[in-house]
Amino acid sequence: MSQPLGVILAGGQARRMGGGDKGLLSLGKGSILDQVIDRIEPQVAGLALNANGDPERFVSLGLPVLSDSIDGFAGPLAGVLAGLDWAATKGASHIVTVAADTPFFPADLVPCLMLAAETEGQPIALARTENGRHPTFGLWPVALKDDLRNALETGVRKVVQWTDVHGTAMAKFPTGRFDPFFNVNTPDDLALAQSYLEGT
Repeated sequence: MSQPLGVILAGGQARRMGGGDKGLLSLGKGSILDQVIDRIEPQVAGLALNANGDPERFVSLGLPVLSDSIDGFAGPLAGVLAGLDWAATKGASHIVTVAADTPFFPADLVPCLMLAAETEGQPIALARTENGRHPTFGLWPVALKDDLRNALETGVRKVVQWTDVHGTAMAKFPTGRFDPFFNVNTPDDLALAQSYLEGT
């Protein structure tokens, strides 16, 4: 399997943060998205951002912005599909997705997902910790894009509802001082993320 492309999923509505783009909130010396990009970019062959609305708000990131092709905020699977369609135009065989509000995911996420898929002989791999599956962190084959499009058009929204049909490997990651897939949903979470970043 060649090195996959990366897609950052930022298509959510951030209701618990009062709307807007959680990824653009300040964290450390930049934004949450800056942290995410710094972690995923060295692991992939190219990178894009899945987001809806005016793409100009992300222009400073210098990344292609992919909007959902399925209307009505269809959830992370719609972002996965946007990424697969983009990857197909690049001749890539796989993408890896990460969430835009999860700044501490493992620096070896991609090789671990690839190894899990290969070892278990499954087309899809998802991240897992002792706290459960993390379905926005996955390895996805471009070959399944039309199947996913059909699933979304017939109303499928939950990631695991679709992945379980196709067979899914689990890449297991340890939980240290905190779950590496901790995500920022509320102002309290943002304060917690800042404390994690500062090691306090």
